[in-house]
Amino acid sequence: MQLTRIAQTCMLTLFGALAGHAGADTLEGARTHIAEQAKALEPELLETRRDLHAHPELGNTEKRTSELVAKQLRAMGLEVKTGVARTGVVAILKGALPGPTVALRADMDALPVKEVSDLPFASKAKGTYLGKEVDVMHACGHDAHTAILLSAAKILTGMRDTLPGTVVFYFQPAEEGPSDFIPDGKNTWGAKMMIEEGVMKSPKPDAVFGLHVWAGVPAGRIAYRAGPNLASSDDLRIKILGKQTHAGRPWDGIDPITVGAQTIVGLQTVVSRRTDISSYPSVVSIGTINGGTRYNIIPESVDMSGTIRSYDYGIRQKLHADVRQTVEKIAESGGAKAEVTIIEKYDPTINDPALTEKMLPTLRWAAKDDVVQGPLVGGAEDFSFYAKEAPGLFVFLGITPKDQDMSKAAPNHNPGFFVDEAALVVGVRTLASLATDYLYGNAKP
Repeated sequence: MQLTRIAQTCMLTLFGALAGHAGADTLEGARTHIAEQAKALEPELLETRRDLHAHPELGNTEKRTSELVAKQLRAMGLEVKTGVARTGVVAILKGALPGPTVALRADMDALPVKEVSDLPFASKAKGTYLGKEVDVMHACGHDAHTAILLSAAKILTGMRDTLPGTVVFYFQPAEEGPSDFIPDGKNTWGAKMMIEEGVMKSPKPDAVFGLHVWAGVPAGRIAYRAGPNLASSDDLRIKILGKQTHAGRPWDGIDPITVGAQTIVGLQTVVSRRTDISSYPSVVSIGTINGGTRYNIIPESVDMSGTIRSYDYGIRQKLHADVRQTVEKIAESGGAKAEVTIIEKYDPTINDPALTEKMLPTLRWAAKDDVVQGPLVGGAEDFSFYAKEAPGLFVFLGITPKDQDMSKAAPNHNPGFFVDEAALVVGVRTLASLATDYLYGNAKP
């Protein structure tokens, strides 16, 4: 009986420390542990990152990467599930004490880019992209993301006995898109497919966190933004149907090339004259035009493709309607017909304002106060789908050497993309402390 009372007293004391904001001692102790372990694990972190960098894999083909990830997670004693969304890996860490659930996410795929560097671990890998052999490179830093999350998982696993709650680790494939099929609006991949397969249902996270390394930002600096952060990304595909004829007798046919040119010009008015950009900007761009076989033949049709970007769901849907109307009416005015297909790929990534404000002190600690508010990013991220299911926070980690001209840094997706590895330990501190600060800050007795 006496032992039981002592045990109850100890538990009440511990839970009292975890209540509210967990108590300064608990929080500071966790941060001290994270800082020490992140530094101690740095050699292992870099070894993993370099191994992944030398062996990149395209979206939906990350077999070697997922095997490496699963092996390391199992060695930590975590509950591991593989084959999620084809090649994804999910691991669950259950703390010894009751509490909320947080999810941490890293993407694993590379890009069809040929690396230009003299690094000893530079990629020489080949892969198959839409049926063609291509060079493959981690030109967006997903190798760094994977290595950072593995180190964070190892640190958090070492804190299991005092951890109030659960941490779920998402190692996701195909963030850059699938390499084995063209998106058609029906087949899913990456984050959306992970969610469809139930990763956010059991257990259901109360918050989800992620980061992305970014060129042109000093190494170790964290950039954040509350609310809309990255744009939505929708594929725009247009077919202009005319009537083939001799180019010397254009009146005998309907010229889809001329109509296509008018369409490109007309599409620019969708944003400049029909979209309210006083709150958020929008973009409609045409990236490809294909039509014709010979200089003196007006072709039967012209195909164009492009992208639509926005940061607001309402503006996004209005853009779609305006684009359709503009293309169809311009084609009609030229006697042609237009087929417009818009495929919604990624939603805008929106950081939960309350969560962002709450976790800002954590970001400042992790980056040693080198934290700035970032601009809207025109790129897209399928982290957006996780952030629709639970409050989310997605931040950027600078990886350009501090002594370099930031404006001249090779950007993400460039063959010369370079990661200053000194920044990666900041990424480890960031993900690990976002998890612990949230868990301790929301623990209840």
